Amino acid sequence: MLAIGFRFLAGRYHANPWGRHVNEADIEWPPAPWRVCRALISTWYHKADHQSFTFDQLEAMIDVLSETQPVYELPPAVHTHTRHYMPQWKGNASLVFDAFARVDPQDELVMAWPELELANDSVMLLDELLHKLGYLGRAESWVEARRLLDEELPETFTCRPGENAVDTDTGEVMGEVVRLLVPQSHQIYRQWRRKFADNKISEQKGKKKKLLQQTTPKSLTKALCLDTSELQKAGWSQPPAGKFVNYLRPVDCLRPKRARPKTRTRSVTTARFMLVGKPLPRIEDAVRIGEQFRAALMGKAKYVLGGEGNIPPELSGHDLGQGNRHGHAFYLPEDADTDGRIDHILLHAPDGLSASAQRVLARINMFRGKQGREWQVILEGVGTTGNFCADSRYTGESSVWQSVTPYLHPWFAKKRFTLEDQIRRECRERGLPEPIKIERLESITVKGRARRAIHFHRFRNKRGLTQPDTRGGFLKLYFVEPLGGPLALGFGCHFGLGLFQVVSD
Repeated sequence: MLAIGFRFLAGRYHANPWGRHVNEADIEWPPAPWRVCRALISTWYHKADHQSFTFDQLEAMIDVLSETQPVYELPPAVHTHTRHYMPQWKGNASLVFDAFARVDPQDELVMAWPELELANDSVMLLDELLHKLGYLGRAESWVEARRLLDEELPETFTCRPGENAVDTDTGEVMGEVVRLLVPQSHQIYRQWRRKFADNKISEQKGKKKKLLQQTTPKSLTKALCLDTSELQKAGWSQPPAGKFVNYLRPVDCLRPKRARPKTRTRSVTTARFMLVGKPLPRIEDAVRIGEQFRAALMGKAKYVLGGEGNIPPELSGHDLGQGNRHGHAFYLPEDADTDGRIDHILLHAPDGLSASAQRVLARINMFRGKQGREWQVILEGVGTTGNFCADSRYTGESSVWQSVTPYLHPWFAKKRFTLEDQIRRECRERGLPEPIKIERLESITVKGRARRAIHFHRFRNKRGLTQPDTRGGFLKLYFVEPLGGPLALGFGCHFGLGLFQVVSD
């Protein structure tokens, strides 16, 4: 069996069925075999190595694919559209419908030929073309395609060739009928072409004869290359190398499903955002950016969830009960490329992020700072801290951690309650191992320059807040065993102060 899996990376599949106007807002679902074959041919012309894979090999593969009709297993999808008013040169606006199937980018549409086997050279060519296939349908339909192994095949195929939507014996609804354009078998096309050339083309003269010859090439593969405009110019209402086949697909395959209530999940603890804008904020302003991002997220939560009372406590830090001071979200600005500018924000909630909190994180797209500056934010992903170890120096494991922003002790210092004592107490209260060595640093390096604590903004934007330490300092902490991040301690640690990063061995 030959099977191909397609994932639509943007969550959209745009394709207008043959013979339907775009403003009918219809969608070709599933993708017709005619369209898939043309996409493979186009990929060969534009991206394949023609020395390694010749046109004869391409033609042999397309001939085999045309011999039988495929079956499909369709992922859940919703038929929807957008509307656009396109300006015209006379000043009027024309309403245009853009229909598409909305799908989950992680779901895979499977297209299979149960009785088909390809030769080894055709298999190599197909793998090459599927790897380089960029889109299917319109250019917005970004696709990732691959050949499936036998163990990856679905148990059933719910979309198959068929004529009757209702079983005549039982009255059971079998599905809904949809017409798909498929290539003619290469043998049938060649037989038809010879007869057509003898009976029809030979009778024509001049321009008409030339157009018919151009739109009925001897090769099925070359016939699949013809543009719709060429066929219409020659008077064809449908491609002569194609035929319409009725398929039965599930009646609800393009209808929205009622979502099941999502249960609260605690497996997701961390989200990472990328900042976009010019100029990006300085790492010295980390606490300002942490507070401004949180404020924007609170506003988005009120809008998305319907009021301030519905804001998830793990995002706001409110109403968490006694003894839960650090289970809610830390908003940690990050300079990932070490250029001195904040380019990411790591949001970490040790007690987990609920489904409603994740909804809010998926919706925020910008926040504003002082002096009218604003930055776009792009959610890179959600998961656990382990999902971001390759990208963030805040989430790895190490026995040595060094300050990124000044540490400010959270309690008033006394003779018998020094800075080192406060760090050890805070670690105990959070269930973290106590450091075996605490080294004070005069400065840290930011983009090749030595920066002292005084160069960093060290104050919260909250009136009436008691701040035991206004100067701060930099530290290097040593632990017996590797400690997993992120690690933020002291005053303002939920907003980017007292932030530590992994020190590589």
